[in-house]
Amino acid sequence: MSARDHVAAPVRLRPLPAFIFAARWLQVPLYVGLILAQVVYVYLFGKELWHLITHATEFSEQQIMLVVLGLIDVVMISNLLIMVIIGGYETFVSRLQLKGHPDQPEWLSHVNASVLKIKLAMAIIGISSIHLLRTFIEAGNVGTPGSTYTVTGIILQTVIHTVFILSAIGIALVDRMSQPDEEAAH
Repeated sequence: MSARDHVAAPVRLRPLPAFIFAARWLQVPLYVGLILAQVVYVYLFGKELWHLITHATEFSEQQIMLVVLGLIDVVMISNLLIMVIIGGYETFVSRLQLKGHPDQPEWLSHVNASVLKIKLAMAIIGISSIHLLRTFIEAGNVGTPGSTYTVTGIILQTVIHTVFILSAIGIALVDRMSQPDEEAAH
């Protein structure tokens, strides 16, 4: 008997279940759209980096720090896009068949909808942290003419960030409670 004889034949679905199952491919244009959004972020990163390099001698240390935080923000959003594109496609559309590929992301081997939700929540908290840090750095100008921040605005940003953190903790707790108890399994 050859190895080919041991491969299970694909299950033939009735027409309605086959149609419903095939509907997952409607997500492909959405992932392609996210890839195009990634291209926009790469362009934005290059533009901001060029601006930093060409104006570095004119910027104060605080301005340089703010531009660098902006670059980090773009990278974190880009990482979030990659997690959604690769993880979402792998989870909801089709397998990428990356097993054994040297560049396969470590997290992809155990990705599922639950893991993806937690990773996304953590990425959003990271992005929010960068925005909040930028706000705190610029907060010294609050009340001066031309300031873009108010005390109320800073407080609201802090509250929203805290809500993100509490939401992520809630998602992780619900996920943990929904997992079977490991001790009971042994």
